[in-house]
Amino acid sequence: MSGDAIHITKVAQKKEKPKDKDLAFGTDFTDHMFLVDFEDEKGWYDPRVEPYGPLALDPATAVLHYGQGLFEGLKAFRGKDGTIRLFRPDKHVARLNRTAEKMCIPPLDPELVMKSFTTLVDIDRDWVPSMVGTSLYIRPTIIASEPFLGVRPAKKYLYFVILSPVGAYYPEGMAPVKIKVIDTYVRAVVGGLGEAKTSANYAASLHAAEDAKHEGFTQVLWLDGVHRKYIEEVGTMNIMMKIGDEIITPPLAGTILAGVTRDSVLALLREWKLRVSERPITIDELVGAAHTGTLQEVWGTGTAAVISPVGELAYKGERIVVNGGGIGPLTQKLYDTIVGIQYGTTADPHGWTVTV
Repeated sequence: MSGDAIHITKVAQKKEKPKDKDLAFGTDFTDHMFLVDFEDEKGWYDPRVEPYGPLALDPATAVLHYGQGLFEGLKAFRGKDGTIRLFRPDKHVARLNRTAEKMCIPPLDPELVMKSFTTLVDIDRDWVPSMVGTSLYIRPTIIASEPFLGVRPAKKYLYFVILSPVGAYYPEGMAPVKIKVIDTYVRAVVGGLGEAKTSANYAASLHAAEDAKHEGFTQVLWLDGVHRKYIEEVGTMNIMMKIGDEIITPPLAGTILAGVTRDSVLALLREWKLRVSERPITIDELVGAAHTGTLQEVWGTGTAAVISPVGELAYKGERIVVNGGGIGPLTQKLYDTIVGIQYGTTADPHGWTVTV
C-alpha cells in the first residue's frame, strides 16, 4: 500500500485565503484533501488528493449510526526562515493507529499516513500562515463508510485529511484561563474509550463544557468516573501542576489521552532536571496545596493551545486563584521553548520537527 502512487487532482481555481490576523480556529479550509479507501477484500487502496469538497455518504453509513470513527490533530508551522515544519508527526501517526485498534478499524501503513501529511501540506503550502501563533492545522480522520445497520465493525472505511489555517486556539491567547472542576458528570472510566481520540469522547464532554462556559469558564477539569476525586484531564488538553518543587501530571492509566504536547513537556522538564511525577493526584490535594500556599503553577498541554496557563480553578463553590492569576515562570518557559522549536527559532535537539 505505501508504495502505491498517489493520484493528484488539483483545483481549477484556488480559493481566496484569509489574512493571518483574521484567522480563527477550524473555520477556513484549504483547496485540497487527501483520501484513501478500505475494503475487506482490498485492504487500504487508492491514495489520492482531490479538491476539497463534500463527501457523499449513504444515509445508512455506519459511522453516522454507531460512531465508529477516529481523528487526529497536528500542526504545520511556517518559520521566520520560510521553512514549513510539522511538530512530532510520528507520534500522531502512532496514536492514530492505537486508536484504530481500539475502535476495531484496520491499521494504516505509518509511511502512508506520514505521506498523506507531507503531500497535502506541500500541495497547499501557500495556506500555511506566517504570523507567530498561527499555523496550519492538520486533521486526519477515519470513518466507517459501509452502508449498513447493525452493531459490528464495518467492512469499509474512508481515511481523509483536511487542512485548516488557524489562529490562537483560545481567544485569551496566552492569558491565564479559568477552569471549572466537574464532579457531577463522567467522561470516561478505565476499560472505556477515554484514552482513544474518538468522536464519542468529545461528545461526552459537551454538556459539562457548555454549563461551565455559561458560568464564565473557559474549560472543565474532569475527575475520575469512579471516585470523583482523582484529577484526570481538561476537555481539550492534559493538565499539569507544580506543588512545591514537584511537577505532577495524572498517569496514562486508560482514561486520558496520551497527549503529544504532554510527552514533549515531560521530556523537557526531565531534561531540565526538575522533579516530575506521573502519579494520581486528588482534587483535595490540589485544593489543600492552594490553602497552604504550595500550589505554584497549573497549566494545560495540547496540540491546539500548546500551553495554557490556568489562573483560576473553581470547585464546590470555591474559587482558587493560581499564582495570583498570572502566568508562572515555568509555564512561560515551556511555552517559549516548544513554540521556538515549532517555528525554528530554538534548537531542536530531539529531532521533533519534520520539514516539508
